[in-house]
Amino acid sequence: MSVGIVPGSFDPITLGHLDIVQRARGLFDEVIVGVATNHTKTPLLSVEERVRLIAGAVADLTNVRVMAVNGLLVDFAHSFGATVLVKGVRSARDLLTEDVQAQVNYELGAVETVFLPSRPGLAFLSSSIVVEMAANGANIASFVPDGVPDAVSEALAARRDAPTRTTG
Repeated sequence: MSVGIVPGSFDPITLGHLDIVQRARGLFDEVIVGVATNHTKTPLLSVEERVRLIAGAVADLTNVRVMAVNGLLVDFAHSFGATVLVKGVRSARDLLTEDVQAQVNYELGAVETVFLPSRPGLAFLSSSIVVEMAANGANIASFVPDGVPDAVSEALAARRDAPTRTTG
């Protein structure tokens, strides 16, 4: 049985991410969406919330499951017998960044990476853009799966209402 991993931080999941997951289903017997922590960013949504939202978005896809990634992605992949990661790329810039990660993952654990280009109508879409739109009052419902707009709105409100720390 072939297993492919679609990894990402998905903070939040977008329709672009969902398109990559749906297309990966045609390439593998099973697809695991690996929800990772990007240690270079402060997440808007917790890993648990992202897993919940993605699980809801893929609930009707029989050969897809969603799990949090703890530790190295290559170790996560190997724990499920997967030797292939599936990454979406929107632009040449994405490809350059993802290629470096692909080389590292191969060197660390002989895990290959397959790149799927974004669909033209989704190539502009990123989690960062969605959060920025929502933070400025735009309706993001046409860019993300059901449930995500409310979760993003609540997380942004909580962030605004959180007390700020001062140093002194």
